[in-house]
Amino acid sequence: MLKIEHLTKSYGGAAPAVSDLSLHVEAGDIFGFIGHNGAGKTTTLRCIAGILDFTEGEIYVDGRSVRREPIACKQAMSYIPDNPDLYEHLTAIKYLNFIADVYDVSEQDRNARIKQYGDAFEITGNLGDLIGSMSHGMKQKVALIGALLHEPKLLLLDEPFVGLDPKAAHAVKTIMQDMVKRGSAIFFSTHVLEVAEKLCNKVAIIKQGRLIVTGDMDTVRGNSSLEELFLELTDK
Repeated sequence: MLKIEHLTKSYGGAAPAVSDLSLHVEAGDIFGFIGHNGAGKTTTLRCIAGILDFTEGEIYVDGRSVRREPIACKQAMSYIPDNPDLYEHLTAIKYLNFIADVYDVSEQDRNARIKQYGDAFEITGNLGDLIGSMSHGMKQKVALIGALLHEPKLLLLDEPFVGLDPKAAHAVKTIMQDMVKRGSAIFFSTHVLEVAEKLCNKVAIIKQGRLIVTGDMDTVRGNSSLEELFLELTDK
């Protein structure tokens, strides 16, 4: 579902933010992407989403090149940054209908999904509120609903659990598990190693822009906890 081949991204003359990164995410994967602040996680996600161009390498989403077929790739995926910027002058329901229009989601499907996810996040009664009046956590829930409306094959999330209350975080985990059962794939960055260890079947650890380990969670972790392995590998 996602194939990254020798991705390198440099900003000006500085050392690459991401250097020669290769990894594969299959349909049915919940794939955790882990690293310290500044390790290159967000840069990688933005390159996949088509927000940033990259210096070298290639990225494929559902078999299509992000560079050569950007619209087709965007149609197949959703991306939620760590601090989503929404149209604050719109009500949440108008924003969600706008997103549904962009992805050509039918009225029947959008209404059903808005109700489904609004109930899951317990904000159905607030969808008539202006986004600008909402808390960070509420905005994040609206962004998540918008990302799910077209049933993406690939869901990209940057620190998705930051700012969510425990019930909302549980709802996100349940939605993730339901998505991959239907054949989608999820690739997300996180600092919450306990969540990654319990939720992900695959993991990659990045340090200073370079991939240092990737694979099945049980194989990578071995007899250690993910936290112990992460600290051992990144403190060297």
